[in-house]
Formats: sequence, structure tokens, C-alpha cells
Amino acid sequence: MPTPQALTARALEILETLVAFDTTSRLSNLALIEWVEAYLDGHGVAHRRVPNHDGSKSNLIASIGPALEGGVVLSGHTDVVPVDGQAWTSDPFVLTPKDDGRIYGRGTCDMKGFLALALAAVPGLAAANAKKPVHLAFSYDEEIGCLGAPDMIAVIARELPRPALVVVGEPTMMEAVRGHKGISTFTVTVTGKEAHSSQTQLGVSAIMEAIPLLASLKALAARLEEEADPASPFTPRHATLTVGLLNGGTAGNILARECAFQFDLRCPPGQDPLALLAPFRAQVAGLDARLKALFPQAGAKIVQRSGTPPLSPEEDGVAELFARRLAGDNGPARVVPYAAEAGQFQEAGFSTVICGPGSIDQAHQADEYVDRAQMERGGAFMARLIDWAAAGE
Repeated sequence: MPTPQALTARALEILETLVAFDTTSRLSNLALIEWVEAYLDGHGVAHRRVPNHDGSKSNLIASIGPALEGGVVLSGHTDVVPVDGQAWTSDPFVLTPKDDGRIYGRGTCDMKGFLALALAAVPGLAAANAKKPVHLAFSYDEEIGCLGAPDMIAVIARELPRPALVVVGEPTMMEAVRGHKGISTFTVTVTGKEAHSSQTQLGVSAIMEAIPLLASLKALAARLEEEADPASPFTPRHATLTVGLLNGGTAGNILARECAFQFDLRCPPGQDPLALLAPFRAQVAGLDARLKALFPQAGAKIVQRSGTPPLSPEEDGVAELFARRLAGDNGPARVVPYAAEAGQFQEAGFSTVICGPGSIDQAHQADEYVDRAQMERGGAFMARLIDWAAAGE
């Protein structure tokens, strides 16, 4: 059986390769997928793609061990966030270890470090004469709304022998996390009619009409904060709503033809984002009717871009207990405010936990890094996973 030290060393070699693939969400991830496929072929591991609609990106599913129920899924996303405008002190797509024990590069903690650890375990799993299977599930487009995972999860649920649990390797400092908030994202577009700004009777400003909508969202965000459950384990305790993008207008003296903005609503388990937004959606519909009555080409619409369910804590959950055992984690119960694909696995009926190397505090930042000590903890986790698969407990 490979030692934790050997697994860590191999994982760092693989991480160097994975980081070198620029899999920013706006780009294809196929070059990385092809490399992983070749790696799996070298160890005799069966795999299959679950592509997007045009084949430009793909999920990847692989299974090591017998075709039996009760296996473990190791899941992570292959895409990373952009580096545009960030002040990196090293090349973000070149793995850069430093003397302080930090290993720099885009995706090192979010979340190619976990993918590298999972791949490093493949030879040991393949040679272990495993009595329980380990499945790899690598997705695309997590960073822009967890868009790729649902098709992959559907294939796992429909075609694989039923796994017992799923470990999603988002950065948690190799500690088990039992819950996360859900996220729903929306785009609102208000269309007006251009005219000279001195002749407001001849047109309508999309920006001016969007202001009450923005004010309503701000008021809803404040109300959600006021109504926070004092017993909530999340930080912040309440559902959060923020407008992240706002664009509109052509010039200061032209009534704006268009104003568009995007917002996200992050809800803890038990809160329905669509129910919370029902009054706002009615407001948008009312504005649409009023503007169209003035000018047929004008209007307002709201489009949901994505919707990812929360991960609800499972009391004595199989996945959490398993991850704690392999990670050597005896700490308190934990939840996180960010969203992940874990909620999608749970929604499909799988016991799910989040556990991976690195800290979310380093994710999406310039000079993103993972500590070598975290990769070493991950190596120990994978060594125990191989032992588990071989024993078939």
C-alpha cells in the first residue's frame, strides 16, 4: 500500500500538471479531461465523459474496484475562476512552491489540490484488490453556477451501483463540513426608449426605471438580515442578497435604452429563494406591463441563471462520519456560507460531506495557495481510503 508521504509526493506532481491547464470557466476543460483520461488508461481504469450540449466541455466519471453498491464518490470541479486584473507575484498557471510551505497557483486550493490527491490514489486503489469501489466524479462550470454537475449526478444515480456516500473536496482545511447555503442567481434587464435627456416625454430611461427594483432588492436584503434565525449555525446567519453587476446607459444626456444587473440570493436550508423573490418578480412583471403600454419595444424581465440547492446537515450522516474517520477529525459540527455541488448530490439522494485541502480564504484570490501540510493531510486521507477499499468494511 502507498504511504501517505508517497501519495502526497505523487499528488504534488499531478497538481503541477493540472494547474498548467487554464480551465477558467469561460474556456474549455477538455485538455485537462484528456490528460486525466490518459492517466486513467495507464492504470486500466474505466471512465466515461458526460459532455455539455455542444461538446466543448465535459464531466468525467471513473470507477476503480468492483461494480458493487456501497462505494465512495470523490467529487470535484475542474474549472477555476479568472485571474484577470489580479496582482499575482508568480505565474498563476505554473505551480510555485515557496520556502514558507505554501504552494501557489490558480486552483491549488479551489480545487485542483483535491483532484490531484484523488488521482494520486488511483494506482494504490487499482492494485489493492478492492472489495468496495471508489468513483471519481470531475465536473465543469461549478464556478459559474454549478452548471455541469447535474447531468453527471444523474448518470451516477442511474447507471452506477448505488454509492454509499459522496465526498466533495472543496477547501475545508481537511475537516468535515456538513452543510452549506444554496445559491440562486438572476439577471434583470430593463429596456427603455432612447431620447434626448431634455425630452423625457419622448422616451423612458431604463436606468431610472431600474432604481425602484434595486431599492426593493436592498430592502429585501435588509429584511432577511433582520429576520435571521438566532440559532442558525451559518455566518452570516441569514440569507444574503447582493447585486454584483450593474450596466446601463450610453451617455449622460441620453435616456438609457437598457439597464441590466445581476444578483445572487444565498439561502440556508429551509428557505425557498423563489418564494422570497415572489413579490419582486411580480414587481418586475408590473413594470414590464407599464413600460410596454408606453412603448411597445420597452419592458422588463427577470431570468434565473442558476439555482444550486443547499446542503442540509445530516445528523449522524454516513458521509460525515466516514470523512471524519479518514481525516482524523474530532472537531465540532461545521457549516459554510458558500455554495457547492454537495447540495446537488444530496438532492439526488446521496449522503454527502465536504472535505478537502486548503482554506476557502485563499480561493479566488491573487496568489492562491494551498499549504503543503494540507496536502500531507490529504495524502493521509487517501491512504486510509485505500485501506478501507481493500478491507471492504
